[in-house]
Amino acid sequence: MAESQTLSHYPSPSRSQEIVSHTLSIFVDNEPGVLARVIGLFAGRGYNIDSLTVTEVEHEKHLSRITVITSGTPAVLQQIKHQLERLVPVHRVRDLTEKGNAVQRELALIKVCGKGEKRTEALRLAEIFRAKVVDTSLEHFVFEMTGKPSKIETFLNLMVDLGVAEVSRTGVAAIGRGPGSN
Repeated sequence: MAESQTLSHYPSPSRSQEIVSHTLSIFVDNEPGVLARVIGLFAGRGYNIDSLTVTEVEHEKHLSRITVITSGTPAVLQQIKHQLERLVPVHRVRDLTEKGNAVQRELALIKVCGKGEKRTEALRLAEIFRAKVVDTSLEHFVFEMTGKPSKIETFLNLMVDLGVAEVSRTGVAAIGRGPGSN
């Protein structure tokens, strides 16, 4: 039997089994315990959360938006969305990844320690990446940077050799493109 015929007995991974990352926008009642219930759903079923942000978006209606970046197979992501929609305090769940390119931004504060040439290089890179100096001393800078998570990751990777001492990130805020509500 030819090798290609032998290998055909083993199914190759289909596209539906690929692990993909999705950004979910979850609108919930702004009341005690809601975040714990939503996050408990992820923890209880072993789903990972890569990024999480929460804020009240409609004060009069006591409505908050939870933005979650999670990953899994398309079937797992569909299951996550269905389970979220069944939670009582959840008003709606939007998969911003399915809707098209969402606008995503994150804020990061990056403390870089260094002297001499490393200090000069850190300032040069900060200018290229449009990171703003928000605190400084003779031995450190704190940069503020806003942008796509991938841009922040690239900046951080370049700063590692220059003396990254500490990083604080907000998590991703996202909104769908185009008219209408998300």
